[in-house]
Parts: sequence; structure tokens; C-alpha cells
Amino acid sequence: MDKYNKVIKELIQFRNERDWQQFHDSKNLALAISIEASELNELFLWKKDNEVENVNQDKLKEELADVLSFAFLLAEKHNLDIFDIISEKIKINNLKYPVEKAKGTAKKYNEL
Repeated sequence: MDKYNKVIKELIQFRNERDWQQFHDSKNLALAISIEASELNELFLWKKDNEVENVNQDKLKEELADVLSFAFLLAEKHNLDIFDIISEKIKINNLKYPVEKAKGTAKKYNEL
């Protein structure tokens, strides 16, 4: 938790020093997550299955950090604890995807 709080503090300090908080409303943070996720996806675009493991690691780290940074800022804006919301989602998914039905398949819960 200390590492998480440290990262949030660093993100907020970086943002505030540049007076960017005015741009970080929920809509724009959500859009930024989507845009950065698209840039992450672009790293894998047109790669064959045997090529995806060789993606540029520096670019992968950079784009993933962008996605996570905006996601953390959006969670912080709404006073959401990322660890709690992920644990809650895992519980929901455990109900939607019981092991005996979902193991080894990529089917959506309503198709199991």
C-alpha cells in the first residue's frame, strides 16, 4: 500500500505542478485511459502469435504506465481504493464464471 500511495502522490504532484488538474475531470480521464489503451494495443497490431512476445519492452512499459496512471487518477478522483474494487470484481467474476463451467474456455458468462 505504501508503494501505491507513493505513486498516487507523485502523480498528483506532477499534475498539480503543471496545473493540469483542470483537465482531469472524469470524462477526460476515462477518454485518456481509452486512448492510451489504444496506443498499447498498437504495439501488438499486425504481429503474429510468435512475434508478440518480442514487443519492445520499453514501449510496453511506457504505454502500460500511461494506462495505469490515468486509471489511478480516476480512482483517486472518486475516492476508490483500487485494491478493494479489484477484489470486489474478482468476487463478482467468481459468481459469473464458476470454475466447473469456465475452466479452459473463453466463452462469456452468458454462453457457459
